[in-house]
Amino acid sequence: MSILSKRKKQSSEKYDVKKFYSLIDACSIIKDINSSSKFDESVDLSIRLGVDPTKPNQMIRGVVSLPHGTGKDVKVLVICDADKNSEAKDAGADFFGLDEYLEKIKNGWVDFDVLITSPSFMSKIGPLGRVLGPRSLMPNPKSGTVTDDIAKAVKAVKGGKIDFKVDKFGIIHASFGKASFEAKKLSENANELIQTIVKLKPNSLKGTYVKSVSISSTMSSAVKIDLNKII
Repeated sequence: MSILSKRKKQSSEKYDVKKFYSLIDACSIIKDINSSSKFDESVDLSIRLGVDPTKPNQMIRGVVSLPHGTGKDVKVLVICDADKNSEAKDAGADFFGLDEYLEKIKNGWVDFDVLITSPSFMSKIGPLGRVLGPRSLMPNPKSGTVTDDIAKAVKAVKGGKIDFKVDKFGIIHASFGKASFEAKKLSENANELIQTIVKLKPNSLKGTYVKSVSISSTMSSAVKIDLNKII
């Protein structure tokens, strides 16, 4: 029999785990649960979809720019020629260069969150897939990380753009803010993410697309969201 930790027992007393809440109420509950936390916890969304991820036409993947950012300091690496270094630096990239960073990644260095590059360098980055792939760091045109407009891509990522992808169980997990955010800002971020996912419903899908939505923080239990109030 599992034993509830003191933290989980206290959090479960702040809301009804069987009840479904509006986004704004759920975000307020998460903030209340985290009021005594020793660090600024991330707030995450889990959305269960009625898709079959093994079918290419039901693989849900996309990007979204959160209106209030993620609250996370995202480390950006730009693989580029020397003539693009100043552009990358001015846009806010943390690391930028070419051969030096290609060699570092080859040797296992992955101290960054997003890798941005231009199409002409993908042939050099491709062989590093063994290092980048398992960590979801491989740049992709669909996520906007393979582009000739380096500055725009860097600013978008630093400003709160995130990418998401359904896992093999048909669930999308994504962080959309910090517990220190106002409940209204958390709610608006979550709604932007949810509505973006809703718009990606495959035409071939029969049956229910969004089965359930819940939000939680790093250390809290999940709070269920009332689908009738968001879809």
